[in-house]
Amino acid sequence: MAERKNTEFDRPGGYATPRGATQIQRESAADLPGADIRLLGDDVAPHVPATDQVAPTHRSDDPDTRLYVGDCRDVIPNLPDHGEVDLVFADPPFNWDVPYDEWSDGMPRAEYERFTYDWLDTCVDALAPHGSIWVNIPDDTAAETVMHLKRRGLTMINWCAWHFRFGQHRDSSFIMSKVHALYFAKDPDHRIWNPDAILEQSDRASVYNDPRTQAKGRNAGMRVPMDVWYGPYWGRVQGNNKERRDRHHNQIPEVYLERIILACSDEGGLVLDPFCGSGTTSTVARAWNRRSITTEYGAGNAESAWERIDGIGMLRKGQSTGGTSAIGKPRGRSRS
Repeated sequence: MAERKNTEFDRPGGYATPRGATQIQRESAADLPGADIRLLGDDVAPHVPATDQVAPTHRSDDPDTRLYVGDCRDVIPNLPDHGEVDLVFADPPFNWDVPYDEWSDGMPRAEYERFTYDWLDTCVDALAPHGSIWVNIPDDTAAETVMHLKRRGLTMINWCAWHFRFGQHRDSSFIMSKVHALYFAKDPDHRIWNPDAILEQSDRASVYNDPRTQAKGRNAGMRVPMDVWYGPYWGRVQGNNKERRDRHHNQIPEVYLERIILACSDEGGLVLDPFCGSGTTSTVARAWNRRSITTEYGAGNAESAWERIDGIGMLRKGQSTGGTSAIGKPRGRSRS
């Protein structure tokens, strides 16, 4: 069926410019927190944070980098920087029975959802008014995470996907080859957003060498990345990958954090990661001159992560920008 041109809109080409999801969320933001949205974890009593003073177990200056050992739900509310965080990145335990040193990763489902809402609330409360939060989460808890952040009054900016080519094999369903990267902001109109810091080559430039994109007056041949992330160095950190840390499970590649930190924080800004893991967030933040705070439940994992954060450092700095994620081979005009 041929497409009928819509002449009721002013956009060149005649296509309708739909009311964006951000605008719709903004209009409903006042209603969602008071709506009767019930999720399974709501029937479990919330965690009551400790009120003790906290001190970092590991700390380094220039920029200020702190690692606290303990439950993030107890540590973060007592931070001296509470309410001043520019960016939160969280890669929580997935409740997949992973054998962490001390953390129990096999909670009953309702308890796990309650845990999720508790740490989300803790992080949201720590954000500055212009702050943003990213959550790396699999299929089975993505919807609950989205609904809880929306009922907290935050606005979704993007629902991205981190795609890796070597997924986890299964016979009962399609192979899992992605994790969700959920991007929310407290105030979508006043969030930190640095698109020029994360540009990559457009497909028009890298595959087709289209002279129209090369002729742009600004950022010729470049674009802001799409919302499905893949490419060199974007695979799961496993095997002989030089980023791999032996003690840690489900490690995220540095390019993933680099893209988020460059886009959603400024130099000298404050980044918070409630689940330190292998230390990727603080390692990348430190490489790009951001201050950072992270918490880790187990002392052994924290020690290993700190070796990387304050010693080894970032190994692939700059690899998330400037390249191409095009799948097709170049087939346009010669660049010579």
